[in-house]
Amino acid sequence: MSGSSAVKNLTEIEMKIEAILFVASQPVTLKEFNEVLSLKNREIAQALQNLQVHYDIGHGLSLKKISGGWKLFTDPSLNEILSVFRDTSERQHVRLSKAAVESLAVIAYNEPVTRSEIEEIRGVRCERVIETLLSHGLIRIAGRGKGTGSPLLYRTTPDFLDIFGLDSISELPTLDELKDLSAEFSLTGVE
Repeated sequence: MSGSSAVKNLTEIEMKIEAILFVASQPVTLKEFNEVLSLKNREIAQALQNLQVHYDIGHGLSLKKISGGWKLFTDPSLNEILSVFRDTSERQHVRLSKAAVESLAVIAYNEPVTRSEIEEIRGVRCERVIETLLSHGLIRIAGRGKGTGSPLLYRTTPDFLDIFGLDSISELPTLDELKDLSAEFSLTGVE
């Protein structure tokens, strides 16, 4: 292999420690590792040392001992790209008003649908809400409807499916299922 070192597979212990470190929000102590893994401190310490060496060679992560425990960090040399990613991610974070959520639901359950059909169902004008949903990439223009003026038709996008954890629009709960959920939440006192 020219210019690169051989990839070393992690041991089962190292994989478990790596997974724990990945989900931990605070430094993890030897005692905490021991409680979960039921291993001797020297075994855990050796695995941590091996992981530290592993991450020191050509990885975007590093493993450091801080505050009496161990924690994964991103490599400081990647701060610039991570800053760009954070800024992009924050811009993509979508907070929707109640009106936007209602309009999005109308579109999802009735697509393709025109603005006037959305307004008829909701009982209020919604051109600004539609602009917001379009700008966030949650809906798209899907052509023109038949009829007077050939109004624009709206559909949800793959981003909508992704945000709501759906594989397809058919996975949305039916109206009967929504009524059942609503009744269930009313009975449990959750609103």
